[in-house]
Amino acid sequence: MSKKIKIGLLGVGHLGKIHAKILKEISGFELVGFFDPDNAAAASAENLALKRFENLDALLAESAAIDIVCNTSAHFEMAVKAAKQGKHFFVEKPVTKTVEEAKKLLKIVEEAGVKAMVGHVERFNPALLSLDSSKIKPVFIEVHRLAQFNPRGTDVSVIHDLMIHDLDIILSLVKSKVYRVYASGVAIVSASPDIANARIEFENGCVANVTASRISMKNMRKMRIFQKNAYLGVDFLKGNTDVLKMHQRKPSSDIPAFEIDLAEGKKFISMQSFTKQDVNAIKLELESFHKSITQNKPSPISIEDGYRALQLAQQVANAVEKHIKEVKI
Repeated sequence: MSKKIKIGLLGVGHLGKIHAKILKEISGFELVGFFDPDNAAAASAENLALKRFENLDALLAESAAIDIVCNTSAHFEMAVKAAKQGKHFFVEKPVTKTVEEAKKLLKIVEEAGVKAMVGHVERFNPALLSLDSSKIKPVFIEVHRLAQFNPRGTDVSVIHDLMIHDLDIILSLVKSKVYRVYASGVAIVSASPDIANARIEFENGCVANVTASRISMKNMRKMRIFQKNAYLGVDFLKGNTDVLKMHQRKPSSDIPAFEIDLAEGKKFISMQSFTKQDVNAIKLELESFHKSITQNKPSPISIEDGYRALQLAQQVANAVEKHIKEVKI
């Protein structure tokens, strides 16, 4: 039987409430209570029947781990305080507000020897989990992450709010360093960009074209991965994955395939679809955080992963800002 970990929740806003309910469902955690200086948020969390702590130190004193789901601007301060008190922590994406903070946090966590994980929840999306990442060697990636407007989250640009999900996934799939970034974007209803497009080139030749918008008429979260002899279509919204592969010989009878005639001879294209919608991605990531603590395993999404995703997001943001200044319209 896995060890029960006492965990405290920092922040009971929209996402914090979701985390609270899930933490109660995970048998390996004992949710001791929460801290949130916002009285309105705390009042709205009364139905969770959780103890409210007056400050973070009081919450940390009764916890072995902390779940940080507060405003991004407070991530660094809260995570540092937890780490320096020897507390394991889970922190929502983006890992910190700035790249400099993330770099400092990386060193602090290493020195403290605590388990720390970043909440890039799309890594636990069933559509992505259905793929064997070891066999993914992209040459070109195209992504569209479109969302209907929601005032919540507009304190940061669409790059740090939505696109960063895909930047993290791309970095986990492309085993190469970023070579250069081109990007454009525009602020329409908020002070920071609401729609952005980035072209990311890697040293190994792979190119990723990523579009994110929070003013779309409909929601869309799709990634298309092209590699030698294969195409993978990932629908994060529906939890579906389509895989098309080209074969020299006809694959086994249980895999649908059709024959094509090419100049170099006959080949076969197989088509497979995977659907798995009964997975709660947030629960999976929090369970994996528990496992990293109790089994002394590396966190599935480390502070370094969060740092690299934030670093790339900032590169995109800088390129967007440069483009905006150059636009003559």
